[in-house]
Amino acid sequence: MTHYVYQPGSSPLLISMPHNGTALPDAISQRMTERALRLPDTDWHVARLYEFGPELGASVLSPVHSRYVIDPNRPPDGRELYPGASNTELCPLTCFDGSPVYRPGQGPDKDEIRERTERYWRPYHDKLEEVLRSLRERHGRALLYEAHSIRSEVPRFFSGTLPDLNLGTADGTSCAAGIQRRLVEVLEGAQPFGHAVNGRFKGGYITRSFGDPRGRIHAVQLELSQATYMEQDHPFRYVEAKAATIVPVLRTLVEALLSESPD
Repeated sequence: MTHYVYQPGSSPLLISMPHNGTALPDAISQRMTERALRLPDTDWHVARLYEFGPELGASVLSPVHSRYVIDPNRPPDGRELYPGASNTELCPLTCFDGSPVYRPGQGPDKDEIRERTERYWRPYHDKLEEVLRSLRERHGRALLYEAHSIRSEVPRFFSGTLPDLNLGTADGTSCAAGIQRRLVEVLEGAQPFGHAVNGRFKGGYITRSFGDPRGRIHAVQLELSQATYMEQDHPFRYVEAKAATIVPVLRTLVEALLSESPD
């Protein structure tokens, strides 16, 4: 069984949506709490926001399963992405609000985490590597756009309200400087939306591990505040009127990434 969905494109761009999946195997869901079964930490509706991607020639990759099964954007050895800050695990044990994902005594042990890594995490990363190498060979460069979203207020991870658009380039190491400059120009012109660059979200494991400007692979992450396009409480409805204002900004950002020649 394939645990991801892949749509090939014609441009150098791959849009990855690692937290878009919602499937839960029965053997896992039967052990989860009622709150966790609502999947509150999903990057809800991200695929819908980026429906324009294939029109621009982008390839699109997303997992089938929820990040609660395993998080494709975390290191397989479980090390922290943000030392000194609150981090979620490779196989999350708590929701973003601190409530448990599993009923008492039902969380995965080391053997199960290892098995999930091979079954769900590894194929997604193998596909990322395969596609990016193919794009680089075909176009002379590969562009990876990590599409994410998160609640506008998550005290566990940041204080106050998150800016609307959060660009992460691993502090400028995951893409060429010219690409970052061009994307920042787009963000600065995206009024009335606020933005941050390499703030609380600098890019997750995928951006950091695949971004290799010298190797002609340029990776960026965009963490979008869910307040810009949806209702943030269950059942997490998509709000057309809100989305209509942010989708053009996202499209302009992706177009800028495609059009900018690396340094």
